[in-house]
Amino acid sequence: GTEGPAAQEPGTIRQAMAHPLLCEGCHSFTTCNFISCWAVSSKIRLLLTDMDNIRTIGCFISVNPDNPGKEGLFSILQTLRSDAGTSEGATPSFLDRIQQLSMAEEGGLVERMESEGSDEAEEDRSQLVVLDPDHPLMIRFQAALKNYLNRQIENVKLELQELGVATKQSRVQRQELGVDLYGVQQHLARLQMQLEKNHDRHSIAACARRQKEEELQSVRLLYARTCETANEERKKLAALQTEMETLALHLFYMQNMDQDVRDDILIMKHVVKKSEAERSRAELEKQQQDLHVDQLTTRANQLEEQTALFEAQYHAQVEDTRMLRKAVNEACMEIDTINVEKKRILQQWATSLVGMKHRDEAHRTIQEALSECQHQAKSMDGELEAYKKSIVKEEEKNEKLASILNRAETEASLMQKLTAQCLAKEEALQNEFSTYRLTLLDTEDALGKAQMEYAATMGELQTLHQTIQHELELRRKMEASIVEKLQEHMTSNKMTKYFHQLILKLQKEKTNLVTHLSKIDGDIAQATLDMTNTSCRLDRHQKTLAELDEEVKKVNDLIANSENEISRRTILIERRQGLINFSNKQLEQMVSELGGEEVGPLELEIKRLTKLTEELSASVTRAQVTWLRLQQEMVRATQEREEQLASLDMSKKEMHILEQKKIRTENKIDQEKKEQKEIQRHMRNLDSDLKKLNVLMNRSRCSSEDLQQENLATENEFLRALKASERETIELQEKLNQLSEEKAAVLNSLVEAE
Repeated sequence: GTEGPAAQEPGTIRQAMAHPLLCEGCHSFTTCNFISCWAVSSKIRLLLTDMDNIRTIGCFISVNPDNPGKEGLFSILQTLRSDAGTSEGATPSFLDRIQQLSMAEEGGLVERMESEGSDEAEEDRSQLVVLDPDHPLMIRFQAALKNYLNRQIENVKLELQELGVATKQSRVQRQELGVDLYGVQQHLARLQMQLEKNHDRHSIAACARRQKEEELQSVRLLYARTCETANEERKKLAALQTEMETLALHLFYMQNMDQDVRDDILIMKHVVKKSEAERSRAELEKQQQDLHVDQLTTRANQLEEQTALFEAQYHAQVEDTRMLRKAVNEACMEIDTINVEKKRILQQWATSLVGMKHRDEAHRTIQEALSECQHQAKSMDGELEAYKKSIVKEEEKNEKLASILNRAETEASLMQKLTAQCLAKEEALQNEFSTYRLTLLDTEDALGKAQMEYAATMGELQTLHQTIQHELELRRKMEASIVEKLQEHMTSNKMTKYFHQLILKLQKEKTNLVTHLSKIDGDIAQATLDMTNTSCRLDRHQKTLAELDEEVKKVNDLIANSENEISRRTILIERRQGLINFSNKQLEQMVSELGGEEVGPLELEIKRLTKLTEELSASVTRAQVTWLRLQQEMVRATQEREEQLASLDMSKKEMHILEQKKIRTENKIDQEKKEQKEIQRHMRNLDSDLKKLNVLMNRSRCSSEDLQQENLATENEFLRALKASERETIELQEKLNQLSEEKAAVLNSLVEAE
């Protein structure tokens, strides 16, 4: 309608029901309140957008069930729902909600309509107008209904398509599941065979794990003890650090204060010196010139101002020092707070360690419970596997024994070939060893001869020393007689001059002879040193030969062990051959019982047998590798022996050269003896000098021997210290390795616990 308050206020549609209005659709006055005419205008649509108005219309429809405009209003409500569905999110249960609201408000509306009177309701029913479906005003409603139905049909088609796709996918998935199920069944059979092996490994791992857990407990005890000692040492170190820091701060403060006081004293001294100099200069100028009195007074005033300024600076510096002391005190307070925080952190760390211990204990209990559960599961699995094995054993024996027979025959042939090769190589090594032993005996004989020659030469040297001493005594006697004769002939000057010249010549010759004797002694000492060096080399070569003999013995032992192993394996092969024959007989009996049909072996047994064969082949290859390694060691030993023989030849050559040197020195000694016999009568005056020289030489020899002994003692002490340090380093390295292993084990256990 276009008149009345109901057209302007949507919330007053209930009040407008009692007033006659002009409807824009039918251009007539009616009291249907826009319900008798289904051609509702745009204003009615505005009224219907409000939810409260829709509820009131629904209530009115429920109150007037015989109203002919009820169907039109329902269609309008459906079109409004389809139009406003996207914006307001309406659902297909919109009309149901309206009906529920109408049923809730039905009681109040009925009472109100009964109060207005039943006569007006009858007049309204008589004035209602119903339109045909072909009416032009029904076009929009029919279009809206058609759109709504088309949408519903499209939705149903989409749902049908989705259901068809889902059914196809379910069929494909069902086929894939069938294929997967077949593969899973086969995989399950394989896994069952692997499970048996895993159980065996698990039992071994459980034993190892128990041992490791016991070791871990001992390591944890050690770790706790070390942690306690480390905490105590850290506490001591923290206390010492705090004491050191406080002492360093006190020292720093005292140094700063001392420096400040010294600077102040220097400044004051400098000022005093300046003032004194100015004052003396002013007095001199006053004595010299009375005219400059005013200038001096002004200068004195300036100096006073400077002193006042210096005093002010001094007071300012005092205040600065006071402020610095305050800052230092604040820093000390901050350091104390830091130390308190450090203690708190250490306490937190201790609590965290305690928590870790509790966690370890809980982990231990959980592991024990888990081990018990695993043991029970293992026992159940073992029983199941025992039943399965008892069923499967008879089926697996036939092929198993046949494959073992073939492998054993091949292994026997290979081992026979290897034994033949080892025996041939052993014979060659024994021949080489015999040749080396003969050469060693020859070298020992040559060394014995050289030692005999050395002893003979030493005896000759001792006899020579005795003859030299005898000749020295004769020389002393001759010198005494010469002195007596010189005393008799002291009267003649010519004789004295002549004898003086002779004495000088004899002294020169004596010095030359002494130097020559010292050279000869040095050559003899060098020869003895060379002899000792050669003897040491021979001893070393003998030791190396003994080591080589031991290595050869070890190689022979290894060869003997390998032969024993070969014999043992041949015995095992024979036993297995007997078992194979027995199993073949049983197989023939079983085949005859089954009617000539053989049962094929299982894949599990084939895999196990292949693994056994692979292990045996690996052991054979390992034996071959060890044999090759022993061969290489033998070659290396022969090379070393050749090198030692070459060095022994060199030592023999050196011995020959030294013997030639010795012969030359002996010839020189003989010549010197002849010269000594000629010079004996000139040697009597030099007896005292020779005595002094002998005393000095004895002292030098004693001192050299003492030095050698001291050097030997120091070397021994140094070697002992080195050995002790090496032992300590080795022990520390072992401890470090143990700690690293324990740390790794603890970390692994912690990771497993987490």
